[in-house]
Amino acid sequence: MPEAAISTTGLRKTYRDGQVVAVDGLDLEVRTGEIFGLLGPNGAGKTTTIGMLTTSVVPTGGSARIGGVDVIGEPAVAKQLIGVVPQFNTLDRALDVGENLYFHGRYFGMSRAEARTARDEALQRFNLADRATMPVMALSGGMAQRLMVARATLHRPAVLFLDEPTSGLDPQSRLALWDVVRGLQADGQTVLLTTHYMEEADQLCDRVAIMDNGRIVALDTPAGLKRSVADGTVVRVHVADDGLGGTTDERLARAGAALHQRLPDAGTPSVIDNAVQLTMNGEGILPRVMGAAEDAGLTVTDLSAAEPTLETVFIALTGRRLREGPPQGPPPGMGKPR
Repeated sequence: MPEAAISTTGLRKTYRDGQVVAVDGLDLEVRTGEIFGLLGPNGAGKTTTIGMLTTSVVPTGGSARIGGVDVIGEPAVAKQLIGVVPQFNTLDRALDVGENLYFHGRYFGMSRAEARTARDEALQRFNLADRATMPVMALSGGMAQRLMVARATLHRPAVLFLDEPTSGLDPQSRLALWDVVRGLQADGQTVLLTTHYMEEADQLCDRVAIMDNGRIVALDTPAGLKRSVADGTVVRVHVADDGLGGTTDERLARAGAALHQRLPDAGTPSVIDNAVQLTMNGEGILPRVMGAAEDAGLTVTDLSAAEPTLETVFIALTGRRLREGPPQGPPPGMGKPR
């Protein structure tokens, strides 16, 4: 494997004769052995990007390579280098747990003996050995997701794509799957995942890219992204109406301006979730905010302080407006090598 497990240059996908741009000139490099997170609001282009990288969506322009192989020019070869766990359960309901693994191995060119050995190893590794003959419909959500990861990695792909892998799982199953992903990385597996759980990206990913409108708007380590948007402590201030009039946002905007006037070292205030949000540094932050609020004649009903999170970064870069995504390609799937 070269240093870059995934590399794209000017990767582009449009629909409706170019009227709708889903991915707009994407330049991306994912290093071998890292867990790389791809975040973004609905319609940002994440699923289309994964579709192009996994050969299920044909790019409109640009290039993409997996382990040095041209995804567009050699899709059959590239397909052998990837494993995909889509958002939805794609396990074969006509087969039991072990058969799902065995036939996946055969599908990817393993001999009967090789497929049986790989199946048995995967069942042990993913704690599914006692479920080998169980119908897949009898599995819990967490077990089914583990089986999908086991199946996707059975043929030892260079890159594993996880599209919102823990969506719908309970907290225990989510944490268990995090351990599985960390174990895969410890064995040298490169992982690209999409997720709407900011904590998941923060905990798992070596680097994170945030997409919006088909482009990458930020790319760094989780810690670096948090430093870039909010260098300091995030303070949230809830204030009473006190007959100030106007809409809630207007009232809070005036409250934020009043606080900022008295706290000139604070970052520019914003209104988020019916509260004024400020970024501050130094000691005694909460008493300083309370003093500024009293001086401004504001009644504080709730006050909290926390370190910046990836959610802070995400909202700052992509906004809070609900999105309706552009037409997307088919979801990434197993797809027979072409």
